[in-house]
Amino acid sequence: MPETINMGMPGATLSVVAPVEGKRVLLAEPRGYCAGVDRAVETVERALEKHGAPVYVRHEIVHNRYVVETLAKAGAVFVERTDEVPEGSIVVFSAHGVAPTVHVEAAERNLTTIDATCPLVTKVHNEAKRFARDDYDILLVGHEGHEEVVGTAGEAPDHVQLVDGPESVDGVTVRDENKVIWLSQTTLSVDETMATVQRLRERFPKLQDPPSDDICYATQNRQVAVKVMAPECELVIVVGSRNSSNSVRLVEVALGAGANASYLVDYAEDIDPAWLDGVTTVGVTSGASVPEVLVRGVLDRLAEYGYGTVQPVTTANETLVFTLPKAIRAKRNV
Repeated sequence: MPETINMGMPGATLSVVAPVEGKRVLLAEPRGYCAGVDRAVETVERALEKHGAPVYVRHEIVHNRYVVETLAKAGAVFVERTDEVPEGSIVVFSAHGVAPTVHVEAAERNLTTIDATCPLVTKVHNEAKRFARDDYDILLVGHEGHEEVVGTAGEAPDHVQLVDGPESVDGVTVRDENKVIWLSQTTLSVDETMATVQRLRERFPKLQDPPSDDICYATQNRQVAVKVMAPECELVIVVGSRNSSNSVRLVEVALGAGANASYLVDYAEDIDPAWLDGVTTVGVTSGASVPEVLVRGVLDRLAEYGYGTVQPVTTANETLVFTLPKAIRAKRNV
């Protein structure tokens, strides 16, 4: 076991990587699948096993090309709107969550629904409903058009205002500055979110914080690992798709933490050899919707270019597992 040092955070350590001569890869841990993504992907797989193809999925189950293409080959049919699902069919709601209106639409079409919404997203939905009942103005920090934001805002459309970055704060208006709370999309950069919140608090000093942290533990953990690793790297490669918010944020975090360059790739084949010119240390990580097989492909490709030494940088150990939706859980033998 490599020697570890205390990172100053509960349960977090950094593997001490001894210097090596020549080219090396620093591999961030944790990386890849989070509990919510694992649950969502398995939900579609189990639904296909139980009901057979086709099983319809509203939006991409998670934001990763490889995962979506693999499930499509197995019989999943991805649609953007509920009215694209034939009446009486089975539909899975993605990990990003949906607004209450979508549940109504599904009922009107007599659809059998399986809700794969990440429990951490559901928590934010419940917060929005709770504070709307108490007649708060809810300032939702997030990116316009993201499925998660659409679903959360849909829980309380008359109370939620989207705040898409610090530059949009000046356009926010509230009814009562004593009853204002902020919530967040779960997959944002922690630093980006807090910069927005700071600007909001300058305008609304009595702004209240969420009852618990909205940014997903996995999002935070992956960003912390990259922050620790990036200063040692000339290049950081993030495995993930361009429509994956948390993967895009990892590129931004790497650049902000000191990496000379950082790129997002779906597959090993996306690596441009020119990126590696003059590079001794490459950092590798992956977004929360990325299966490990894609990371292994990147490591194999880097090995072909002489980066055969792989050293882990560990900042947290993740053990959380979410229960599958009741509709597709295996029945226990009595």
